[in-house]
Amino acid sequence: MQNLGIDVLFKGTNFVRLLSGLWVAVRISLISVMISIVLGLAVGVLMTSKNRILKVIFRIYLEIVRIMPQMVLLFIVYFGTTRVFGWNLEAEVSAILVFSFWGIAEMGDLVRGALISIPKIQYESAMALGMDGKQIYYHVILPQTIRRLIPLSINLITRMIKTTSLVMMIGIVEVLKVAQQIIEANRRSSPNAAFGIFAVVFLLYFRRFCSLGG
Repeated sequence: MQNLGIDVLFKGTNFVRLLSGLWVAVRISLISVMISIVLGLAVGVLMTSKNRILKVIFRIYLEIVRIMPQMVLLFIVYFGTTRVFGWNLEAEVSAILVFSFWGIAEMGDLVRGALISIPKIQYESAMALGMDGKQIYYHVILPQTIRRLIPLSINLITRMIKTTSLVMMIGIVEVLKVAQQIIEANRRSSPNAAFGIFAVVFLLYFRRFCSLGG
């Protein structure tokens, strides 16, 4: 255990600090995911609109999200807004804004794809039964859409959780940042600490994904 460097975690409050860093990453990802799911559903419905202006706006929005790396977006929101607009955004708020901006677009596109994948016969059959537009969406379309969205949404959520590791670049002390601090502080006494500590971080992430999948 000592050769692997895991013993470093049990010195002082190192393990507690690591768990605190994990909670920071979990908090950012959970808030971002919840915002993305709620607003993404609405955006996805709007993406299926026949209004050409809305289609162009959401297409540009989606392309910006897909082309622009999340790290660049983090720098623009956290550092750029402070200098250009004079806003004093906290690092966590900036991270949530960026991940939500990204997640809403991706979730919206998933919802759009799920909606247009439902055969027209489903709408026609519901109308033949005397249902109005709201009833068709609530009783026929939404249940099928949600069933199609579940596996795709889980994939998106796992990507968002993994991407939260980028927040250390704007000074947020999350689990990876704490791990680096512990390794640097114990570099002389435990030169192999990096292996053991990052192995523990891997297990913590793995547990989060298993909990999500389960």
